[in-house]
Amino acid sequence: MEEKELKAYREAGKIAVEVRDWSKNLIKEGTRLFDIAEKIEKKITDLGGGIAFTVNICINDITAHYTPKFNDESVIGENDIVTIDLGVHVDGYIADTAYTIDLSGRYEKMLSANREALDKAIDLVKPNVSVSEIGKTVQKTLKDAGFKPIENLTGHEVKQYDLHAGISIPNIEVPYKWKIKEGMVLAIEPFATDGYGRVIESKQAEIFSLQRIKPTRMREARMLLSEVEKRRKLPFAERWFCKRINPIKLSLILRDLVSNEILNAHPILHEKGKGMVSQFEHTMIVTEDGCEVITR
Repeated sequence: MEEKELKAYREAGKIAVEVRDWSKNLIKEGTRLFDIAEKIEKKITDLGGGIAFTVNICINDITAHYTPKFNDESVIGENDIVTIDLGVHVDGYIADTAYTIDLSGRYEKMLSANREALDKAIDLVKPNVSVSEIGKTVQKTLKDAGFKPIENLTGHEVKQYDLHAGISIPNIEVPYKWKIKEGMVLAIEPFATDGYGRVIESKQAEIFSLQRIKPTRMREARMLLSEVEKRRKLPFAERWFCKRINPIKLSLILRDLVSNEILNAHPILHEKGKGMVSQFEHTMIVTEDGCEVITR
């Protein structure tokens, strides 16, 4: 890895850590999810970072891909489990990190097991280690504590302007034999649940990303795409454009761009058995004999 890339990853990690730790004070009963998302994203840019993806705020059995709508009045409840997943980039080099807070106080055992699973997974990271070995360790750690991993969600390799690139890092033992290599940048993210152990898609999507560039006739669509193309493959939120395009028209434009395979939609994911879900995540650079975690 070139020195400029390493410097960018480390700077992205430094910003991500500061924002993550600062954001924990926002997670309080009665706080609007919209306000949390907007404040976290503003904090990232105030510190000189780019928003690698719109902040995900997942409550209880909602597992991934929830970000507030522009008119979202949802608030955090007294006994909610709240997960914040945020990403920072510097020149496209990404640091991805997540944490869960249990306001009910009833799921601390699950959160503790989830943190332990992540720590044990990180301890295994070095060149030539099989990703299946990491998944096996996560699975056993959670199972021994009485919980399940989300088996159809994985960690991922990241590359410049590409959040999900290259290999996946499973949360269960798998048959494929991908191995970790020096210089890879990995985001490892175990999800723990007391439910079924799988996620299912809802029909709602508030997060989108560019699939391919194609011409379009609508003026507002061209304006939107001119902004999206600057982000390359990095995801964005529908609410980001609601001040410039009428929200009703924006929704129609986005759905049209998805149907024409210009944009990807990323539907909200729920735990199949309506179980509670937690998530912890770090990003790391694989070194000669281990890894450098840039989000600790």
